[in-house]
Amino acid sequence: MVARAPDRSFRSLSGLEKTASTSRVLNLAAVASMNAGDPDYESSPFFKAAALNGAVIIKHRLRADEQYIFDASRRISTKVIIPFERTDLGLGGRSLFVGQRGWQDLLYQLRGSADEEARDIALLEALDELPSLDPFLLREHLKRRDFKIANCYFAISQADLEKMQRFVSGEISKLVDLAYGGGKAGAPNANITKLVSLLLSGEVDARLEPLRLTLGLEGENFREGIFSWKGFLYYKWVLNSLWPELRGVISELAEIKVTGPRDYEMLNQVKEIGGRVNQAILGQVRKVRTTLQVYDDAFGELTQAGNPMAFRDFLLKSPEMFISLGERTGMVSHIASFWRYRFPKGRGLMIELDELFDILQDFHQGLGEDDDEKPKPAPVSGDNALLDPASSEAIGKAV
Repeated sequence: MVARAPDRSFRSLSGLEKTASTSRVLNLAAVASMNAGDPDYESSPFFKAAALNGAVIIKHRLRADEQYIFDASRRISTKVIIPFERTDLGLGGRSLFVGQRGWQDLLYQLRGSADEEARDIALLEALDELPSLDPFLLREHLKRRDFKIANCYFAISQADLEKMQRFVSGEISKLVDLAYGGGKAGAPNANITKLVSLLLSGEVDARLEPLRLTLGLEGENFREGIFSWKGFLYYKWVLNSLWPELRGVISELAEIKVTGPRDYEMLNQVKEIGGRVNQAILGQVRKVRTTLQVYDDAFGELTQAGNPMAFRDFLLKSPEMFISLGERTGMVSHIASFWRYRFPKGRGLMIELDELFDILQDFHQGLGEDDDEKPKPAPVSGDNALLDPASSEAIGKAV
């Protein structure tokens, strides 16, 4: 399959390096370019096949015209694109979806080698189990399956790193006084900048010794603790920007206008499922916020109560929370990103009934329905209304 035409989900293959989200794209071609010659990269590659190790992996929302290649209906699949030329993605490449009919035969042709094929297949299947490809969820998931992979594959992109800098500085400013001391005028800001840079770079060296002493961690526990902390900071940052997007989705659900032929039975179904989507989004938001509150409470014990052991214990136990937090974040993030793709800002909220039904049904299936979230009937004020606009305010209260 040739991927020269632009992919509507990601504008174009050549644009991935500039626009890719770390939660939806794993650009192995870029990792190869940045880490060529690095001993860790050379000894612990992501895939064993060289061709695969320069691939671009995408969490792709399947369109209606792509469903036929699967035996069972799916919402999201893992797309593997092997560029014709790693240094110029604009030339396109060959691609396949993990799980499509005959995908292992296609993979064999693309790999170009039978060496350790079972390992690469198992790795792709593990990737396909995940709702997103964010570096922290990915690292924990693969670690549990005993895949030995270099740390450079789990780095935050430079663009995201720059965006995180200011957010993380505000989060950890109180810790600087504990670990590094206030000192003379101007020193605290310098220490915050230093600590933020070290945390986000992934380096664990002597410069973090004051922090290690504060947390009372040694060796591997300290390295894992730093990774866990960085993971929660990452999720807090991602979700901090996601809430406004979700409020926008809920608000626009109340404003969307149905065009074309009307089937009133389907219209009633759309109103009902719209209410269920609303409740499911709120349920996922509350659960995410509850998980983040566990982190906030532990960090508060450290910075406000001067109890480093509480935060230390949290860091040692926190990898379990990454899976749940990553999955829930992936669910709502996909809804926000697809909605904005379908309804760009500044354009009318117009859609035919059957397409709206398919979108809402897809959202509902993706979110699931928590046992403790009983769907409420969707308030309506006319044939076109799906949700009460006050629903968007509920997102704000939930977070």
